[in-house]
Amino acid sequence: MQTVTLNNGVEMPLLGFGVYQIPAEDTERAVSEALAAGYRLLDTAAAYGNEEAVGRAIGSSGIPREQLFVTTKLWNKDQGYEPALLAFEASLKRLKLEYLDLYLIHWPVPELRLESWRALERLHEDRRVRSIGVSNFLVPHLEQLQTTAKVLPAVNQIELSPF
Repeated sequence: MQTVTLNNGVEMPLLGFGVYQIPAEDTERAVSEALAAGYRLLDTAAAYGNEEAVGRAIGSSGIPREQLFVTTKLWNKDQGYEPALLAFEASLKRLKLEYLDLYLIHWPVPELRLESWRALERLHEDRRVRSIGVSNFLVPHLEQLQTTAKVLPAVNQIELSPF
């Protein structure tokens, strides 16, 4: 599978399987089938309500953890420094993982995004997550983040839709 090298040297598969809008009761089967088909990047989020099902599919896949690239996202209600750290631990528990490959701030919540980013930097520094990034940030959000960040985002995940 083709990969892209992120700004911190971590390789990320170019093609991944996202579980947005897959009902929790269907997620485990869908992820298991995606893994069997060769997908190695899995993308979920706390807000999707299906991290546990993703974790079960990973656990039953038989694929060594180091061969997978798992991404999840910090939801808006969990933003801020301490809440972000607690939300990360909850996501890891639901996924039944010891670390994440990529942790993203899901949306640029005003007044909280910089404190959330500081929490992600700590998680990265503590080697709990291999790469950190953002989702749905616009240029002004990124410019503001750049003024205080010790670690620049490895990813800005945005939705691109023909609709």
